[in-house]
Amino acid sequence: MSAKLNAKEVIGKVLEEKGKINQVYWIACGGSLIDLYPAHCMINAESETIESGWYNAKEFLLTTPKKLGKNSLAIVCSHSGNTPETVEAAFAAKKAGAAVITLTDREGSKCDSDEFISWVYPWGSDVPLSEVPSGITTALVAELLLAQEGFGKYDVIMESIDKMNGIVKAAIEKVNKEMGEAFADVCEKHKFFYILGSGSTFSQTYGFAICSLMEMQWQHCSYIHSGEYFHGPFEVTENGVFYFLQMGSGKCRPMDERALKFLEQYTDSYMVLDAREYGMDAIDPEVSDYFDPMLFYAMNCELRAARGKRFDHDVDYRRYMGVVEY
Repeated sequence: MSAKLNAKEVIGKVLEEKGKINQVYWIACGGSLIDLYPAHCMINAESETIESGWYNAKEFLLTTPKKLGKNSLAIVCSHSGNTPETVEAAFAAKKAGAAVITLTDREGSKCDSDEFISWVYPWGSDVPLSEVPSGITTALVAELLLAQEGFGKYDVIMESIDKMNGIVKAAIEKVNKEMGEAFADVCEKHKFFYILGSGSTFSQTYGFAICSLMEMQWQHCSYIHSGEYFHGPFEVTENGVFYFLQMGSGKCRPMDERALKFLEQYTDSYMVLDAREYGMDAIDPEVSDYFDPMLFYAMNCELRAARGKRFDHDVDYRRYMGVVEY
């Protein structure tokens, strides 16, 4: 079962067993899958020797990659530890010969098993970001790249993980003061709207839509990649159609800036959450793409709470999830 772990020791154990990792597969569902996306992006952008795949757990089971094997690492996340398809995917990856790291909040759950390298993380508003999946997975990638091929950005990555707690704390106060009520106003006025973002941040663009708003607030909305916006979706842009733009701080920012320029010209209804204005200018832009999602997740939580308060809709209330058979 689980023990107190750190990323360096975990990667050391994996490499001692496997010798070399050629593929990393990130496997989860819903919010847990969203948390894994930045680390997936980091491998594909930074590694010379490792390829990364990001899978909904059921899709991983139905379309299992042929490369999955003895030189693969599967990182599997289930917050409850008992998501059926996620647990099944973890066992399938192990059966194929891969090293398997499971991440869960639930000690004693099916993911917290001696079958895997099981990492049980704490959860709550006061938990350091280094101890939750977004921070854990970033550290795991940094340690893997350092150990296997050398990684010149290792120090700045690890320093940035530590910086993010202060950045997020200040940003929470700022977003509630500047945007909370305005966002609740938008939700009262618009029964449907669009959310834009790019790069690693797109995970939280997607997450804000499907988890924070559709699941937790029953708010109709849709997510659009800021780059893909200009390859079809921008045709519906007009006055009265609301857009919420998550503007990243790193290398993918030009896509968001292009989208903003267009919105400024062709709609009177938009709101911008600019990571640089919420503290991310303190993170090296060479790596800030991988950390913007930590910021945006925290901001999304505050904005959904503002909407929930306005509509008297508790974020924990469900009508289908865990209530009916599906």
